[in-house]
Amino acid sequence: MATKLKLEGALGHAAADKRLEILRQVGQGGSISQAARVAGVSYKAAWQALDTLSNLAGAALVERAVGGAGGGGARLTPAGEQLLSAARELEQTRAQVLTRIAGRGGALVPAPGLAALGLRTSMRNQLPCVVKSLRAQAGAMRVELSLADGTSLFSRITRESAQLLGLVPRQDVLALCKATAVGVALTAPAVPGRNLLPGIVSRASRAASGGEVALALAGGLQLIGFAGPASGLKVRASAVAWIEESAVAIALPG
Repeated sequence: MATKLKLEGALGHAAADKRLEILRQVGQGGSISQAARVAGVSYKAAWQALDTLSNLAGAALVERAVGGAGGGGARLTPAGEQLLSAARELEQTRAQVLTRIAGRGGALVPAPGLAALGLRTSMRNQLPCVVKSLRAQAGAMRVELSLADGTSLFSRITRESAQLLGLVPRQDVLALCKATAVGVALTAPAVPGRNLLPGIVSRASRAASGGEVALALAGGLQLIGFAGPASGLKVRASAVAWIEESAVAIALPG
């Protein structure tokens, strides 16, 4: 029985993601190492990209080729060819839609906000922001993001992920985190590797055991988190949310 290719899974991410570019380069050059060089990522990152795409598509997209002048290489499977064909059609349609919106003067919503409309994720916190800086640290990449009001939010991701996303300063992105990864309290100590975001409580559970809290951040953003028992949090009270840097994921506008 033939495997059904899950195009919506593999193509459900931003066109700017380098994973499709790497797959395209493998198809053109027949070499994963060459595809990595052209895309400007490491060989390890290129394999990570292809493995992720294959997982999302539900089928192998690349297979090893035996023989040839270089003693072997890689080539696309029929599923890989089909995925690239679908990607080209989607990009053409996307360009047409954006052209129509621009023609109507429809640039009222920033790119990250429009991108979030296409995301289906369990992460309830999706914050538009801009990359401020990137710094390699302890084998990972520490990315400083700037929220709308200039507040910094840090994310710790792998270097390969930073390469595949093509992150650079002044780039529009989305910061994502689960509500369960956000703690909220009246005060919170500064701890290395942890973000502290002050705000005003807009909603709070009245349960004695604690519960969900909505925090209005400066700039109009809303952050959902959880407070512990006897937190003392009330609507309109000042509070602080804390998020571990490793719990902040980054997504690109579509």
